[in-house]
Amino acid sequence: MTENDALSLATDWIAYWQAPEGSIEKDELSWTADKEWQLIREAPQHAWKLILAIVKLDPPAEILAAVSAGPLEDLLSYHGEAMIDTIEAEARHNTRFATLLGGVWKNALPQAVWVRVQALRETVPRDDPSA
Repeated sequence: MTENDALSLATDWIAYWQAPEGSIEKDELSWTADKEWQLIREAPQHAWKLILAIVKLDPPAEILAAVSAGPLEDLLSYHGEAMIDTIEAEARHNTRFATLLGGVWKNALPQAVWVRVQALRETVPRDDPSA
């Protein structure tokens, strides 16, 4: 997945989450949720690119909350041990991304990964989530 592919998918993913429930637009963009899920399960590095692309597009807080509790939490649940070093590095230099960690729940995260997520929450500067 190229950066342009990730940005294109991210744009459509955001539009899906912003579309009104039951709308034609929501229905037409539902493929983005399926694609996100496929990437998380089968291609975690591509899912990671999607998450970063969504953050790069600077969506509103409610979309960032959906990323936290959705793709990021799922990525950590399925591939946390393989991805946590990358996630820690990103959080240390990207305060907008670091803010997402506040919306991740323990859910199915491996305990060792959860401990590291909690440590990041406590030590890494984050953007003001109300901004």
